[in-house]
Amino acid sequence: MRKRVSDPKAFGKVGVLMGGWSAERQVSLWSGEGVVAALTRLGIDVVAIDADREAILNLPARKLDRVFSVLHGTGGEDGTVQAILDLHGIPYPGCGVLASALAMDKLRTKRIWKGERLPTPDWRILDSVDDAYGAADLFGYPFIIKPAADGSSVGVSKVKSREQIDAAFALARGDGARVVMAESFIAGGEYTCAIVDGQPLPVIRIVPDGEFYDFHAKYISNDTRYICPTDLVPTHERELQAICVRAFDAIGGRGWGRVDFMMDAEGRPWLLEVNTLPGMTSHSLVPMAARAVGMDYDALCWAILETTLESGPEADRR
Repeated sequence: MRKRVSDPKAFGKVGVLMGGWSAERQVSLWSGEGVVAALTRLGIDVVAIDADREAILNLPARKLDRVFSVLHGTGGEDGTVQAILDLHGIPYPGCGVLASALAMDKLRTKRIWKGERLPTPDWRILDSVDDAYGAADLFGYPFIIKPAADGSSVGVSKVKSREQIDAAFALARGDGARVVMAESFIAGGEYTCAIVDGQPLPVIRIVPDGEFYDFHAKYISNDTRYICPTDLVPTHERELQAICVRAFDAIGGRGWGRVDFMMDAEGRPWLLEVNTLPGMTSHSLVPMAARAVGMDYDALCWAILETTLESGPEADRR
């Protein structure tokens, strides 16, 4: 549990890392702007850092007491920046190197969940477009093709016919360096559960504007609907929250994060992925879930930052 404080001076000088060099750079900038504004309102000594590689390597020169990273995607969310922060001895909220790297790799995350007997859709690695056609024979239509290591639904396609396979595989492959996977499609509702300081927030049901919850539906559309609180029976919601906490813990998650899942017609959850640095934009889901329990955006940022004040060998990154 985090150490509770009321004095903004307890945090010292806080750097908010945003931007980065991944496909999610713009989303990260939007998140960072929100966090900087909130910490400023709270009276915290904060500096915004558009974090390219050089800026990350030179963080000690800024004399920061801690950082609040919202560097989504490759580099910022996969353990790379976390390792550098650890080497510099700069505390930060959220997952460490191992959990960040695991969560970014959806294949390894799913393998861990399967080993822990947690429900997740069946999958196959696609080394070629021929493998994608084989996945279609295995899963039937529709099915999902996506990169194994990217966020914000970058490169994800819901494939509904044979004619869409080539384009979906090419989109997921990107510049040719990304590992591609196919995943069975779960017909049902899309849900997410945020976790802050070990505690699950209310589950959110997502009704996307479009085929599924893609980049457009997440960050651009005003027609995607979010239902929170949901109409779930309280006991069922608590069961879903418990599964999400188990999924988060299974990869070594700590601090804060978000677990996305589908729910089928029988009410069974199917885990999709863990977001170790979820969005903090005006459309983002962690702030929405926090509001459902009376925690506004500023209070949420404070609570997340408080997790860097924990004591003990696991929490002390200095």
